[in-house]
Amino acid sequence: MKILCFGDSNTYGYDPRSYFGEQYPAKHRWVDLLARKLDCKAVNAGENGREIPRREGELQCFDLMLSNQKPLDFLLVMLCSNDLLQGNSVEAVAQRMEAFLTRIPLENSQIVLIGPPRIRPGAWITDNRLLEDCVRLNTAYQLLTEKLGVRFVDATNWDIEVTFDGVHYSEKGHQTFAKNLYLALK
Repeated sequence: MKILCFGDSNTYGYDPRSYFGEQYPAKHRWVDLLARKLDCKAVNAGENGREIPRREGELQCFDLMLSNQKPLDFLLVMLCSNDLLQGNSVEAVAQRMEAFLTRIPLENSQIVLIGPPRIRPGAWITDNRLLEDCVRLNTAYQLLTEKLGVRFVDATNWDIEVTFDGVHYSEKGHQTFAKNLYLALK
């Protein structure tokens, strides 16, 4: 089985203690932990700062990446944090996600949209609106997946430990995320 994990810095495994965007070691990243649990190949297509692709160049890059990874059993998509951090409304983020998902040339049963875990107050999260929007977005994502017929995994209540910034998973947070995602996918 082969899974493509498409996301932002939390998919990438960004270590916020680093100065230059480095990753945690593979033994602490949720993508690698999930691959071991599922005994499959999981491609880490996480990128620091990534928002939901919507510009032509971003969409072309995604199409090329997807094409290069075929044959593929599942595409896991976890994006929204950067969109929210840039001040976009829940409705705008959900619309972006719908536009993105509807253009992916895979069977709906192969696409899994992951609603993000809760963010926490921290160095990057000083506005309570963001805390509320994160939860509201999961509801919007769930409705979207029902409309599109793709799979949905809601990570809202997984109690993922984050670092000082309130957004990025700690090493323990990656372990908790991988464990819960494994159970949800089984």
